[in-house]
Amino acid sequence: MMSNLFSVFDPSSSFNLSLNWISTFLGVLILPSMFWLMPSRPLVIWTSISNTLHKEFNTLLGPSGHPGSTFLFISLFSMILWNNFLGLFPYIFTSSSHLTMTLTLALPLWMSFMLYGWINHSQHMFAHLVPQGTPAVLMPFMVCIETISNIIRPGTLAVRLAANMIAGHLLMTLLGNTGPSLTLTILSLLVLGQILLLILESAVAIIQSYVFAVLSTLYSSEVN
Repeated sequence: MMSNLFSVFDPSSSFNLSLNWISTFLGVLILPSMFWLMPSRPLVIWTSISNTLHKEFNTLLGPSGHPGSTFLFISLFSMILWNNFLGLFPYIFTSSSHLTMTLTLALPLWMSFMLYGWINHSQHMFAHLVPQGTPAVLMPFMVCIETISNIIRPGTLAVRLAANMIAGHLLMTLLGNTGPSLTLTILSLLVLGQILLLILESAVAIIQSYVFAVLSTLYSSEVN
């Protein structure tokens, strides 16, 4: 294994195969069979979360949204949330910290929205390039700015998720590596700090998956 700080993010294994990517599907194996077979407590909780997200995404999409399209974004939220949480456990590879995965999620979504919008609602898409009330002198500049902001959207989605997951993991690794050289008093403070950081990372895991899904929904609502 690599001896630097980024070795925890290395997707290759000792067999020179990228077996660590299997951790993406580890969440399905961890779930107990009762989750699927009967109305258990975890299933009831997850159903209420899904219903809340469904109502919120419906509001964001508006009346012009296609029926059932919210389930795509709920599935996206669920997948990212699982991967973010699994990365908090020891010896489990955090796949959502790699641009390989985050760009794979963001780029096809953005491309499909753009193709759908420009093919079916070309006039609406052209209108989006110039905000309402823009002076005639500034219109060419606004078109350039809006075009660039549209192009970089998948990159910002992917980098935001990956950078947030990497930052917290690196901070915990840096603090953990200083443990053996500390006195008992400072070590107890370090353990307390690590616990607080773990709570923060759990919140970041939820927030970043929610932000990714909400922004994807907003981008989808703009092309309708």
